[in-house]
Formats: sequence, C-alpha cells, structure tokens
Amino acid sequence: MSEKRIVIDPITRIEGHLRIEVVVDENNVVKEAYSGSTLWRGLEQIVKNRDPRDAGFFMQRICGVCTYSHYRAGIVAVEDALGIKPPLNAELTRTLMNAALYLHDHIVHFYQLHGMDWADVVSALSADVHKASEEAFKYTSTPFATGADKLKEVKERVEAFVKKGNLGPFANAYWGHSTYKFTPEQNLIVLSHYLECLRIQRTAAQMMAIFGAKNPHPQSLTVGGVTCVMDLMDPARMGEYMSKFADIKEFVDRAYYPDILMAAKAYANEPSVLNDVGVSNLFCYDEFLIGKNDHLFKGGIILNGDLSKVYDIDEDKITEEATRAWYKNDKALHPYDGETEANYTGLVDGESIDGEGKLAHSKLFDTKGKYSWIKAPRYDGMPMQVGPIASIVINYAKGNERVKKVVDEFLTKSGLPLSAVFSTLGRTAARMLEAKVVAEHTMDAFNALIENLKTDQETCTKYVIDNKKEYKGNFQGNAPRGALSHWCRIKDGVISNWQAVVPSTWNASPKDAKGQMGSYEACLVGLKIADLSKPLEIIRKIHSYDPCIACAVHVMDTKGNDLSTYKINPNL
Repeated sequence: MSEKRIVIDPITRIEGHLRIEVVVDENNVVKEAYSGSTLWRGLEQIVKNRDPRDAGFFMQRICGVCTYSHYRAGIVAVEDALGIKPPLNAELTRTLMNAALYLHDHIVHFYQLHGMDWADVVSALSADVHKASEEAFKYTSTPFATGADKLKEVKERVEAFVKKGNLGPFANAYWGHSTYKFTPEQNLIVLSHYLECLRIQRTAAQMMAIFGAKNPHPQSLTVGGVTCVMDLMDPARMGEYMSKFADIKEFVDRAYYPDILMAAKAYANEPSVLNDVGVSNLFCYDEFLIGKNDHLFKGGIILNGDLSKVYDIDEDKITEEATRAWYKNDKALHPYDGETEANYTGLVDGESIDGEGKLAHSKLFDTKGKYSWIKAPRYDGMPMQVGPIASIVINYAKGNERVKKVVDEFLTKSGLPLSAVFSTLGRTAARMLEAKVVAEHTMDAFNALIENLKTDQETCTKYVIDNKKEYKGNFQGNAPRGALSHWCRIKDGVISNWQAVVPSTWNASPKDAKGQMGSYEACLVGLKIADLSKPLEIIRKIHSYDPCIACAVHVMDTKGNDLSTYKINPNL
C-alpha cells in the first residue's frame, strides 16, 4: 500500500494557527487525520493573582473575534463564585450584546471565512448577470443586492483585479476545483453578498458598541451587572439598536438564508460535504435569556447521534487531558483543577505532498507522541462535538418550537432530510439556522428589557467578597462556535486558578489516552481527495466548524523565559 501525507499549515481564513495532517492511501482516501495548534497564548496564567473583577477584561483578549463571549464568561464565572446575581435589566442587556456578536460572527464566517469554499470566484466572471438576477428569485421572493445592474458592478470590480494580474483578496485559492457545484450565476450571487457583508458586518459591530462602548473588546460589563446605564435610559440609543438590528436581520433573511438554501440544493449530492458527522456526541448549554427564566436555546447532550434522547449535563463529568498535547500533566483533570505547564516536544522529520503534488521533506507531527497545544476535553470520557449543529439538533430533539419552526421550514424548502445535518453541509446550514433563530427572537429580549425598565431601573448588584474565604465558580454557556465554559478559583481575594474550556478545544482536540479523536480529525477519515496538491475538501470541512485556535490555547512561561524564537522575512 502506498500511503502519502498531506500537511496544511496553517489552515487559513480562521482565528489562530491550526495545522491539519492526513495520511491517504493509493486511492487518495484519508485513513488517518491529526489536528494540532502550533502557537499558544497565556491568558489563563496572566489572570492569576489578580482582582476577580479584572478577569473578564483579560479573558476577552483570548480572541479577537468572539471577544464578548469570553468577556461575559469571565464576568459570570466570578459572579457564580461569589454568589452575585445581576439584575434582570443587566442580563437582558447582555443578551442584546450577545445577539450583536452572534449575528456578526455567523454572517462573517460564511461570507468572509467559509463562503469561498462553496463559491468559485473565477467562475463568477463568466456569469450572465441577467440570468443570475433571475436565479436569485428561486430562493427568496425578495433577493438582496442581486439586480442585474448590481451584479454587473460586482463582476466589473472583480474583473478589474484580474486585469491587474491579481485577484486581491481572492488570490491563492483552488478556483476551478472539481468539487465546486455552483453555476457561474450562483457564484456571482454569493460574490455580491460577500461584498455586501463587508458593509453589513460594520453595522453589526456598531450594534455591539451601542451598549458595549466599543467593538471589539467592549467595556460595559462588570461583576454584578452592566455600566451602560445612560444608554439604556436614552430612547435614541435604544432606537439606534432597533434600527441597526433591522438591517442585520434583513441581510440574514434576504441573503444569508437564501444562499445556504441555494448551497443545500447545489451540493445535495456532493460526497465531499456529506456523511461526515465527525463526533456524533453533541453538547450545548442554555443560551440567550430573552425573558425571566426563559432561554432561547436549551442545553443538553445527545449521544451517538440518537435524537430520541437528550441527556442533562453533569458538570462533574467534564475533564481535560494532555496525553497528546504539549503539557506536562497527562491526567484527565476537572477544569477546576486544570494545569497548563508546557512540555513542548517538537516535530519530527518526514515527507509530505507539496503544492505541485510531489513528495518533499517536511517537519511533521509526532503522531506517536504529543502534537498540539490544544488539550483533549471529554465528557464522561467521551469526545463531544459542539457548535451550532449541537445547538440546533439538541433543541430540535427537545421539541423547542422556536427552533423546530425554522428547521422544518428549511428542510421543506431544501428537500433535505434531517439526517443531512450530520455533515459539513449540515454544520454550515445549522450556523445559518442559529443566526435565523437569533434574528427572529432578539426583539423578544429587547421588548422584555423595555417593559422591565418601566418599573425597575436596577442595572448592577453590589460587589461583595470576603478575602478570608475561598470560592469557586464557573460560566457555562455558548459562544458562536459552541459550548464555552470558564472555571475559576478565588483565594485571599485574588484568582488562584482559571481554566477556559472553549468550543475549538472540544472540536479540535488531539487524540486522547484511549485514541479517541476530536471532531476535526474524525470528520476527515474516509474523505476522498480529488487532487492531493489542492485539498479543498479538507479545508471546506474544517472551516465548517469555524475554527478559533486563539481561543483554544492559553499557555505561557510565567518566568519570562524564551520558549521559541521566530524570524520572519517580510520580503517573502
């Protein structure tokens, strides 16, 4: 048997540094897969010995995309530890900020980060703009930015790049790949929405800043509540939120939803995006408080893809281990007791396929040892898949009518069975469906806030701590990429330990002591690759998870020693 190795390092269009290695047989079918992070950061260590009220501000620096998710997690974990309950006004305001994040994150993910895995930009240049305009009406009665004049403008803008000999932001991709299934006209529709999203995402960022003061890294959360009191009492600011939200919802309804529906139909028979569930154990938390004791999404666990039973979450069953990760303690530890002491063992010499399809010398993962800065989280010893796919499927299985309505409508329009959700196509569709549900119900939280403010204007609970006591607490909720939890211990009035178990840690985990793969690795096994020098199929699958590797690794040398040195040639 002639086996070959493919290395993709880094996986582009994501946050952070992710490396994927696969071993393929003589038929170009993936037999083994390895997922690893090659760079690391230090937030869990940096926050030690600091005032608990500072934790959220440090935690949000974990990521430059989902800053608000970690900010809120850092605040809520401390509130949970100290037994501080924020007022309802504060919790609903946090929901409105969270909606801004989710809608921003999901539309940017598809168009700027993942959409070009589905749409061939070069093919769009041969599109007939009038046929493309007519095509858009097949997926919605009110298409967004797809008039013939608009599409002509879009086509001319991209053609201008080509005439200069450079596709600009669309350069260095696998255009013309055999697994692209959109027609030239469909590609042009997505391309138009790609460019429109650059404008719309700015509006979403502004929506966050209305209550958060700025974006990224908002500043208005504090342990006990929120500080944006004047904004909540200002009708003009509240109206501004409503107006910007309406713009985002319109884009979701008229562009994002129809484009995914179009993809569902075009790719319904493409093997490389189907039947690749990865890990079939699904996990999500309660998320989006839209009224008192009313969450839009409910938490739970599904095992082995069995939708007939949804289990309650037992936080005591969550562990992280480092058998294949570059840390010293390999034991499966609960996050409250987690350790992050580095133990980098390096790469090994070998050969892999280069960009021309030839074998070349490479530095490879030590697949018999440690090969990632990401730990392996497990629930009751099992790997889990998290993300919108888990949120949507679990809530559908639990009979959440807000979710069932949207999912059933999409399945009817697309002609796909519910089982299709367990795939790359399904993950991409589930992310859109989650955005759709959020867009449908954000005003529920907004209206609940308005009503509550009429009789109750409290926005913050007093901070109380006894420096002689020890505390522990956590945040358990969802970020746009899936289940997120932060775990803290407080002693002598300062933070003594902090651990973040984030979505990309769950999904991108390396193998554990039992050899169980994380979902990235598992979804690649069995994949047939058309061209080993252009592994679009791998990139498309991994992008469907919306990887955020900056979130997944948090380690540093606290003594300030140099761990590694990198020299970059700026002329390359």
